[in-house]
Amino acid sequence: MEHLPILSGHAPSEQTAVHLPRRSGPVTLGIIVGNRGFFPDHLCEKGRKIILDVLEREGINAVITPADATNNGAIESLQEARLCADLFRKHRDEIDGVLVTLPNFGDERAIANALRWAELDVPVLIHAFEDDASQMTIVNRRDSFCGKMSACNNLRQYGIKFTLTSKHTMDPESDAFAADLRRFGATCRVTRSMKNLRLGQIGARPAAFNTVRFSEKLLERYGISVETLDLSELLGWIRRMGDDDAPVTNKLEEMRAYTRVDGIPPESLMRMAKLGVAIDTFIETQGLAATAIQCWTSLEEFYGVVPCTAMSMMSNNLMASACESDIAGTLSMFVLQEAAGVPAALLDWNNNFGSDPNKGVVFHCSNLPKAFFESSGDDAHRMDYQEIIAGTVGRDNTYGTIVGRILPGPFTYSRISTDDLHGVIRAYVGEGQFTSDAMQTFGGYGVFEVPNLQTLLAHICENGFEHHVAATRAEVSGAVAEALGKYLGWDVYEHAS
Repeated sequence: MEHLPILSGHAPSEQTAVHLPRRSGPVTLGIIVGNRGFFPDHLCEKGRKIILDVLEREGINAVITPADATNNGAIESLQEARLCADLFRKHRDEIDGVLVTLPNFGDERAIANALRWAELDVPVLIHAFEDDASQMTIVNRRDSFCGKMSACNNLRQYGIKFTLTSKHTMDPESDAFAADLRRFGATCRVTRSMKNLRLGQIGARPAAFNTVRFSEKLLERYGISVETLDLSELLGWIRRMGDDDAPVTNKLEEMRAYTRVDGIPPESLMRMAKLGVAIDTFIETQGLAATAIQCWTSLEEFYGVVPCTAMSMMSNNLMASACESDIAGTLSMFVLQEAAGVPAALLDWNNNFGSDPNKGVVFHCSNLPKAFFESSGDDAHRMDYQEIIAGTVGRDNTYGTIVGRILPGPFTYSRISTDDLHGVIRAYVGEGQFTSDAMQTFGGYGVFEVPNLQTLLAHICENGFEHHVAATRAEVSGAVAEALGKYLGWDVYEHAS
């Protein structure tokens, strides 16, 4: 990297690299097993073991007081609540959420105190074991049904936010509870990923795109920082690169392995490789988790390629990247990606599809991750030129798009927007289907179906949301709505499906 210069405080060097790793991997939950001595406490010992076994099967790490440190491995007394809180504080940087489980009625004060004293500020899931109607004697009756209400009442008094399971009481070994855990895990991943999040904006907002305006100050209020880089700096770094520099040749090989490059001029591929190296450098030195990049039409006019390939590759590697300097769009992609654990894309709600009120066409030029596309046949992803901009700057200056048809299947869509007039952050989220309806067009595209689509479109227009929307090929709308609405406190509309 010796050819890269030090410019404007964005020095691509080891001395200035921020290196703020974003924690990924399995979710870690703090576990509180509730107990109340008036009820059969032997159920707590057995319930604790069941819960830990279920978490292990789901690949969820657990932080819990030692079994022999409290009565039956549960939390009931003032001293046990303090012991639990001290343990949670010790592991504060690891714990993503807390699971409160009630094998019997449970002591609501101990639960609330442990959570308050731990000072974790993470999502909390409340679970209650279900009674067996054939075992309702004093020896085996749980009364968790009632105890859960008392626990929730106290948490509300304490100002502690919490999530409920899909049924009031549940068998923890059921498929339904496993699904609840996965959904809660997605909520935890979103909330943990938003802490000290750093986004990169490369280039100014294109003059014609007022719709992608956003408030850095509102994002900063929630711990989300935006680091900017002028296109002139990026292009300056590129001018210092040699064709034979190892990072450039490595990036060139990555691009060729990523998608079909038939018919793409070698000089365009080289420009794309250098652009990718420069963007990677900015990300690394500034400790960024995602980026938004100016495209229309500075890079085409003054550098001679579109940035789509580099952006597609980043998004496919879970480093979300949006075009038109759309930071709120990047954030929308990032949230979906963290919830689902798979790539997200930024799309346009672009066209109606015939006269069907619940179908439409999504489109981009495109920088979609290849995970969205067919991998073989006529609709398979490939590199191409940008047909829209080519009419203005010429075909030779617009190579680098990743085009193809979006695979059919379920998806979650979302858009986050900063509402400067009211000083709040708003979002909407919902689920739909990419369909297999026949259509021929260019770019990256797909036909979609969303129930009650006209209601959603009216909500978008009436509330001033942008035409850009993020999507991921997974069903995670509930987890996203919970994370953004309940735990971050944003104004969230979850569209009924």
